[in-house]
Amino acid sequence: MSDVRPRIRLPRSANAGDVVEVKTLISHNMETGLRRDGSGDAIPRQIIHRFTCEYAGKMVLDVEMEPAISANPYMEFDVQVDESADFVFTWYDDDGSVYSETQSFEVS
Repeated sequence: MSDVRPRIRLPRSANAGDVVEVKTLISHNMETGLRRDGSGDAIPRQIIHRFTCEYAGKMVLDVEMEPAISANPYMEFDVQVDESADFVFTWYDDDGSVYSETQSFEVS
């Protein structure tokens, strides 16, 4: 899918030990495989089936998704930040595509 766009929102900074709110959204149609096209043929399933988030090299969230997830899945979760480090966000698509974004985060 060429129109898949991940978006991430993090606070600008935080103090060591703070819990920060992380928001992510990925533009994706999330086709369930249950619909039919104009010819009556099944439209193949294509969903984001897994989302992960790592912070400072450690997994902080690992989510398995099912076809009931809506298009453009949105995730919001909290992470305790103890040091300046990278967040790595990864979405896994049924077609084998992997979409990944890395954002550096500064702790004061």
